[in-house]
Amino acid sequence: MNYTDQLKREIQLKKTPKRIVSLVPSQTELLVDIGLEASIVGVTKFCVHPKHLRMSKAVVGGTKKINIEKIKALRPDIILCNKEENTKEIISELEDIALIHISDIYNLDDCFELINMYGEIFDIKRTTSTLVSNIKLERETFQVQLQNKAKLKVAYFIWKAPWMVAASENFIDVMVNEAGFSNVFEAEKRYPEIDLDNSKLKSADVIFLSSEPFPFKNDDLVELQSQFPNKTIKIVDGELFSWYGSRLLRSYNYFQTLHD
Repeated sequence: MNYTDQLKREIQLKKTPKRIVSLVPSQTELLVDIGLEASIVGVTKFCVHPKHLRMSKAVVGGTKKINIEKIKALRPDIILCNKEENTKEIISELEDIALIHISDIYNLDDCFELINMYGEIFDIKRTTSTLVSNIKLERETFQVQLQNKAKLKVAYFIWKAPWMVAASENFIDVMVNEAGFSNVFEAEKRYPEIDLDNSKLKSADVIFLSSEPFPFKNDDLVELQSQFPNKTIKIVDGELFSWYGSRLLRSYNYFQTLHD
């Protein structure tokens, strides 16, 4: 059986993979939610959902630094990676161990494609098709609720010291727009460092402080509120803005609470 991953690399499988190592937290959660928990043999220390998984599966390192011998000992049939999360060096090391499937996510269509790819590779197409349909339904329902609402301008912080925001060409920016906001840094790329006197920041109606990758806390909110006393500032669930896969099912209800 021949498949391709999201980098258009060809993957040849003689049978359905039964031993999976996942090096991407959101993809690990997806595997569990589509019924493949029993097939997972290795995960990263950042695979925090579901919480019990790291106690029952081998932890093989992080997303940027792995224990290659530990992965080799697990005898995986397939290793699931991501272009942004995992380095080229890691992929190169792993290619001698098992088949590698690499995801590359920039938008929702990429998310749906990945879910359906897993459906084909792991022979659960009905399950993954249902998941994609349910996510699309949640999205459509939310879009109806957004009708006739003005788009507020938002600055979305991902880091402190230095201050960094999500600009364009990343999945967070897509989800900021999905949530019904416009990104004041959309003209810039990726994750720029900024100063707090940045004119675009001053133009924002709302400032979001993400719970990840930097774990913003209430003290950070108070600090920024003193700088911008007239702006709405909120700590938001970063996973619901940046995790693709099955967590998208929860994103749209959460976005509605932000508007409420």
